[in-house]
Amino acid sequence: MKLHAIVVSCALAVFSLVVAGPVHAQSRMKACADEWKTMKAANQTAGKKYRDFQKECLARGAGAPGASTATGPAVIPAGEAKAGKGGGGREAARARQRACGEEWRAEKAAGKVAAGMKWPKYWSECNKRKKAAGT
Repeated sequence: MKLHAIVVSCALAVFSLVVAGPVHAQSRMKACADEWKTMKAANQTAGKKYRDFQKECLARGAGAPGASTATGPAVIPAGEAKAGKGGGGREAARARQRACGEEWRAEKAAGKVAAGMKWPKYWSECNKRKKAAGT
């Protein structure tokens, strides 16, 4: 009989943890959304987009029981993207793609693109070249 009671109490504890996790996350997201609405109404968004604000808000634990919203997360300056494997992050890849696109259009207009060369192959070669150059 005691074993049955222990099993039932453990099952209830696990169930409460599984259910409480998403509820807590939802309350944090709601708290962040409410904070955004307040900031937007007061024109204090400083040109920030909601998704960026939401990431910062969730990182600092807004709405978490006992969490203080007064201190924010460490912010990486815009020019210092995290460099990972293969030459950088998403911003660096986008910058390389834009630069390669400009080169592609200029070379194609000047007739310098090799016969049979298509954008995907050009992009692959240009991307490798730019990564090697550290761009």
